[in-house]
Amino acid sequence: MNVDLAEARRALRTARRRGAMRSRLVSLTLFAVLLVVFALSLAVGDFAVPLGDLPGILFGHGAGGGAYVVTELRLPRAVTGLLVGIAFGISGALFQRLLRNPLASPDVVGVTQGASAAAVLCIVLFGVSGPAVSGAALAGAVVTGAVIYQLARRGGVTGYRLVLVGIGVGAVLTSIVSYLMTWSDVTLAQQALVWITGNLNGRGWDHVLPLAIALGVLVPAALLLTRALTGLQLGDDTATGLGLRVERTRLLLLVIATGFAAFATAAAGPVAFVAFVANPIATRLVGGARTGLVPPALVGALVMLLGDFVAQHLLGPQLPVGVVTGAVGAPYLLLLLATANRAGRI
Repeated sequence: MNVDLAEARRALRTARRRGAMRSRLVSLTLFAVLLVVFALSLAVGDFAVPLGDLPGILFGHGAGGGAYVVTELRLPRAVTGLLVGIAFGISGALFQRLLRNPLASPDVVGVTQGASAAAVLCIVLFGVSGPAVSGAALAGAVVTGAVIYQLARRGGVTGYRLVLVGIGVGAVLTSIVSYLMTWSDVTLAQQALVWITGNLNGRGWDHVLPLAIALGVLVPAALLLTRALTGLQLGDDTATGLGLRVERTRLLLLVIATGFAAFATAAAGPVAFVAFVANPIATRLVGGARTGLVPPALVGALVMLLGDFVAQHLLGPQLPVGVVTGAVGAPYLLLLLATANRAGRI
């Protein structure tokens, strides 16, 4: 009996080591690919910059038109896309793992719809733009997240209840957005449409700084709660037996996940499906091992930068990035729903 138990423990340790090694390898590979895409985002365009010139420009040794184009136009856009992708990737991973539901991402459960409604309200009714719209989107996402939690918390928050409540709240908010855009001036409606599609055009350092500060607070908080998240994934009873304060910990993780989505949406608009697909792709790449939060963050950043690169250079002049991510994410959502329906889970 003791021999069998010792062998089982050795097998478990071996499996964990292999999973950790694969997770690190996947993370390093994703990071390398991300660096390549990031460099291409800085170099490719109407004013081409040789890749070999980028290190000198980024370290302050460049001059002329190439240095201006990279540091003032392309770099803030690429950094914004990178940070937004990281935020959406972690947010989607937290929602999906915490609620144990592949549909539970901020753009499905209504959080980003709340940001969209608040932003469109400011654009259409008050004609504002820039930081005011971002601030309204941030507030709208946070308030919507709080409303969804309150409506879904009866008897404890469960995955499907929160998803269903979120979908309902999101549908109401989407109807409000549609009404506002139908009622408004054509110019303002066009401006609002570009924003709610998800867009990196015109992003500058004023978009980067608030998002970077927010990630500097939220990322360490999420990493500190990773162990608690693993316990909650085992079920409420098991988590309680492990000494976790289930509802308090779940609420804290939901606040952090909503914060990631809120700041990302405030910076770039509700870019569709980045949060939704980042965690499943990362999990599949890692092969079912304990994924952590780094792989989905890197996948989210890669999806964001690749989508923006395709939107800029392959599909037409200055298309919003949300057009590309929506075209990729919508078929995945339909596939997930069809698979879950065949399995009898919905």
